[in-house]
Amino acid sequence: MGHRPTVLIAGASIAGPALAYWLDRYGWATTVVERAPEFRTGGQNIDVRGAAREVLRRAGLEDAVRDATTGERGTRFFSEHGKLIAEFPVQRSATAGATAEVEVLRGDLARILVDKTAGRTGYRYGDEITALTDTGSAVEVTFAGGRQEGFDLVVAADGLRSSTRRLLLDPADVAVRPLGMEMTYLTIARQDDDTDWWNWYNAPGGLGVTLRPDRHGTTRAVLSAILYDRAGAADWGRRRTASEQKDRLRRQFHGVAGPARRILDALDDAGDMYFESLAQIRATRWSRGRVALLGDAAWCAAPVSGMGTTLSIVGAYVLAGEIARHADHRQAFAGYERIMRPFVDRAQQLPPGVPRIANPRTPAGLAVFHAGLRLAATPLASRIGARLVDPPADRIDLPDYADLDQRQDGLDRI
Repeated sequence: MGHRPTVLIAGASIAGPALAYWLDRYGWATTVVERAPEFRTGGQNIDVRGAAREVLRRAGLEDAVRDATTGERGTRFFSEHGKLIAEFPVQRSATAGATAEVEVLRGDLARILVDKTAGRTGYRYGDEITALTDTGSAVEVTFAGGRQEGFDLVVAADGLRSSTRRLLLDPADVAVRPLGMEMTYLTIARQDDDTDWWNWYNAPGGLGVTLRPDRHGTTRAVLSAILYDRAGAADWGRRRTASEQKDRLRRQFHGVAGPARRILDALDDAGDMYFESLAQIRATRWSRGRVALLGDAAWCAAPVSGMGTTLSIVGAYVLAGEIARHADHRQAFAGYERIMRPFVDRAQQLPPGVPRIANPRTPAGLAVFHAGLRLAATPLASRIGARLVDPPADRIDLPDYADLDQRQDGLDRI
């Protein structure tokens, strides 16, 4: 057999291991490098919708993912003081609803993908790419420890703040669109009165508190805040320490009723707290030479789109299929972008006013929002609203790469 082509993938969350699965299936030698020192088990609920469900089905993973779902029954909105405003039960649909039919924790889905590829894909934790040199026939990679190694292709799937993307594209090629919202995620102890619903509480000042069930006997909590001032919105690129973020949250949510106090009290004991300033990534290109971008590193649509995981799963499938189908990596990357770009563009078109519309600043704004929720929960309005705001998770003509399975001919073409 000829040369087995090699690919290095940066990022071991969802997109990276998914790409490793498909490329290994098509005959590639796959390596994943991850900056975190070990596999990251944490993470909140993520949706698997539309075309991503079909990709999982083709991969033989749909049953495993269904077995790992959180059991979330739907979404309930409450006032700050705990009055039920409206509820939206889970839709038995591949695309519709705030709570998708397939809700799974990020860490659980990543574990399924990593376990599926373990033994065939090499996982290197606690390392990262620091330099890339495209020689035309290969990519010479320098790692943080100073080691150098060559690969036929490199794919950056290391998230919104991708350090690999900065090595590939000029700043002018990447537009970062801050959405003016921060979200802090953590796992807290489950209480007897916690339910299997996604419970969402609003408070004046653009503040939000949510509690969601998991399948591990704990509760996933989120504190969100709209940044109304320009200085706050411009703060996207600045990193804070965990201690700084905890102090910030205690100031922001001081005096907020409902479950906010419970979450603030749990901050110091939460070993998996992480936070992000929401933004979208719009890159003019997703590849250069033998290096390509995938997932949030290429096109982050933001959690409020409901499409992040779906785009990662579908994007990995399409990129791998195009690489396996074409003899030239340039044709492969062009095909990948031609297929995925319209799908990504639709996903990034958020409903009008999102995310501020769901996080009003004033009591009057909250009253209007709650009135809209009550109307939206009626049967007729829910059917109309679904056509207007449900994520476009099935708006892609998904290619069929079944003819590439177990393909052994031409493995030295690249």
